[in-house]
Amino acid sequence: MGEEEARTSVRGTVSNVSGGQVAIGGTVSQTSTTVSSQGPSEAELASLFQQFATLRGEVLADPDTPDAAAEKLDELEAAITAEKPELSTMEYVRDWFVKYAPKFAGAVTALVVNPVVGALVGAAGETLATEFKRRFG
Repeated sequence: MGEEEARTSVRGTVSNVSGGQVAIGGTVSQTSTTVSSQGPSEAELASLFQQFATLRGEVLADPDTPDAAAEKLDELEAAITAEKPELSTMEYVRDWFVKYAPKFAGAVTALVVNPVVGALVGAAGETLATEFKRRFG
């Protein structure tokens, strides 16, 4: 094993995990969300919109990111803030970023599992909230 390989090699063993998250790696970030039946406040929504605007600016400024990425963020924002949040679109956009713009996949995932999104989904009903938890943890 060379010196460079030794610095980037990561190993881990996980066993007996029940109901939690596990991540192993050099630059791992995890986010979890809760779903409540009470919708978010105006201030919370404003914060979510600001997070979208910040990420959109970063995506547009990155020359290596596909041009379609900003449009995908628009789709994600519309899906999240729809009267009945569109989970399939949220999942599709997250997966699109994993495949075509992995540099921003973590930030997009953080938007999807944001507590404000959990509040929006929860306010849309228990069935949707259950499906949200199944798809996004």
